[in-house]
Amino acid sequence: MLDIRYIRDNVAKVKENLKKKNLEYKYSFVDELIELDLEYRQLIQDTNLLKNKKNKITDEIAQKKTKNENVDDLIKDAKDLPNKIKEMDDRQRELKEEIFKLQNEIPNIVSEKTPIGKDESENKEIEKYGNIVEKDFKILAHSEIAEKLNLVDFESSRNVSGKGFYYLKGDLALLNQALLRYVQDYLYKKKFTYVLPPLMINKRACDGVIDFDFFRDMVYKIENEDLYLIGTSEHPLIAMFINKVIFEKNLPIKMYSYSSCFRKEIGAHGLDERGLFRLHQFDKVEQVVICNPDDSESIFEELKNNSVEIFTSLGLPTRVLEICTGDLGSHKHRQVDIEVWSPRKKAYIEVGSCSNLTEAQAIGLNIRVKSKTERYFAHTLNNTGIATSRALVAILENFQTREGTIKIPEVLVPYMYGKTEIKKNIEFF
Repeated sequence: MLDIRYIRDNVAKVKENLKKKNLEYKYSFVDELIELDLEYRQLIQDTNLLKNKKNKITDEIAQKKTKNENVDDLIKDAKDLPNKIKEMDDRQRELKEEIFKLQNEIPNIVSEKTPIGKDESENKEIEKYGNIVEKDFKILAHSEIAEKLNLVDFESSRNVSGKGFYYLKGDLALLNQALLRYVQDYLYKKKFTYVLPPLMINKRACDGVIDFDFFRDMVYKIENEDLYLIGTSEHPLIAMFINKVIFEKNLPIKMYSYSSCFRKEIGAHGLDERGLFRLHQFDKVEQVVICNPDDSESIFEELKNNSVEIFTSLGLPTRVLEICTGDLGSHKHRQVDIEVWSPRKKAYIEVGSCSNLTEAQAIGLNIRVKSKTERYFAHTLNNTGIATSRALVAILENFQTREGTIKIPEVLVPYMYGKTEIKKNIEFF
């Protein structure tokens, strides 16, 4: 969310930003927010005056009593003050909640590098790596070849858990772990710190880190608990710093985490009926950085380059898309998606997303930085290290052989106990 002070001082700019995102209907939200903020600040002043009056009368009563003077008039004046103060305090809390909700409705200011566009069709390709090699044999869908090699069991997972889950078997399960270990080793060498997060977070944390669309379409609620399953480890990593003050000398804080992630996948895309691309549960390594505002653009480039290096090192043709205003999440200042080539679809498919949220999450969670002269909100960034289910789709398609086996990307061979090829699993059916 945007700082209320920024909105107050930059109404025209905030509305222009809404226009860029095709959200002109939210102009009224800005106007209402300004009115509520004015009422809230005036009410704080009025309440403080009343509290000071109450304290002053209380002192006068005490002084007069020591002198055996009559205090009836003072007691009469003070009689209704506690109730009035309580009413004003209650109204302050109501206004604060209303302001917080409206702030969440106002999107972050988009980057000058973000193209103006109505939806994902107007995202712009900005970088491309690797050569696309046309196969001279029919490429099987990833689900088809995985089942043919007895590496996945969708039927059993459907019986046990329903749609959107899977059993990986044998070398495909090992390949999943190899990807996780390879990327974690990569980030460790890049001086990121490993953090193992909780897999559930409460509503307060959700409100601070997740925009409404993600919350509505993705997050699972735990029945009768103030807890939600995480859709990505980004959320608990950022929420770890809720209401904390970080010394400027300790920035940037660079973290990575491995976790299972859980998403309802309601919305335009929906679940894969059969496959690994879009699921209710998947494994992911995430990169998260908390930094000084002056450094967030350079760190954004660093995070993006990490993803490019990871996927090109796997031998996958890769490109980077700059996300346009109409496809940009509410909390995001700038976003690029990392995509790899799908020879089956003859198109690029998304495998990761890199985002700069500037102050949006820090304001929602009250994460501040202390310098020698001031306190200010931190900037936060996140980027997919790897979502293994999507990487597996890309490898199963790009590394198929004419013989119906799967070559293992060279960098993963050490993590596959020296295996260079995946053949049919004959261990069990």
